[in-house]
Amino acid sequence: MKNGFFIFLAALVALGSSWCGFVLAPMRQLGGAGQTTILNSSDTYPLQRSGDATRGLLVYRANGCVACHTEQVRQTGIECEVLLTAVGPNPDAVAAVVSAIPGQSHELSTNQLPHIACRKATREEADAVARNLTAAGGKAEVRIAATGADIARGWGSRRSVAEDYLYDQPVQLGGLRAGPDLANIGVRAPDANWQLVHLYAPRAVAPGSAMPPYQYLFDVRQAGAGRSPEALQLPQDYAPPAGYEVVPKPEAKQLAAYLLSLRANAPLYSAPVSP
Repeated sequence: MKNGFFIFLAALVALGSSWCGFVLAPMRQLGGAGQTTILNSSDTYPLQRSGDATRGLLVYRANGCVACHTEQVRQTGIECEVLLTAVGPNPDAVAAVVSAIPGQSHELSTNQLPHIACRKATREEADAVARNLTAAGGKAEVRIAATGADIARGWGSRRSVAEDYLYDQPVQLGGLRAGPDLANIGVRAPDANWQLVHLYAPRAVAPGSAMPPYQYLFDVRQAGAGRSPEALQLPQDYAPPAGYEVVPKPEAKQLAAYLLSLRANAPLYSAPVSP
């Protein structure tokens, strides 16, 4: 037992350093995070969610949506393209620069501007092409695009970053993709009626979908003298019997509002893309 104190001290240091590294440091880094500025703009990001969307996050959590969906877009890299917006007073010189770009097999038509003069280039290659076009009298800009499987699927325009989750409590990152990623679903499917129909009868808008219907978030009731303005516009195969209508409960509207608020597409300094 002569070494008991030193063993205790070593264990304390090991556990304490682990706690500092895995708990304290991330909290200090992210706990004070605030809104950031959108790239090449004075607008701030993200904006606080509406009340319905904030409550919708709790509905999303309560119904276990995170078990089948993620909210994190992955990115493997970036590529650049050069957009020619004007040819200037010497179009022949600009056309000669375009035709000399390595790996690009296309000719410049001055009647079709803006024109993508260079694709899938590194930043250095794109900057060099833009300088050459400018020197020839044209006007060009370099555009940045994210690359990766999630980007190719259309699930987002850039990778997810910490700022995207600033107003989420708790954050619903998810770990399984039985369904598509939802980080940008408010951009991909911005129609509230589509979202509600998808919740009530997923296969009505996504044939073959494995998503279960959440019909308990809706009321099926007699239409009465007039149809409710909130009644869902359902295909015939999923519509209720004649004289009845499907109306969303507050929880369904809140969940749809949350899904519509998922619009992680702002270009940021930490995740630059050209809009």
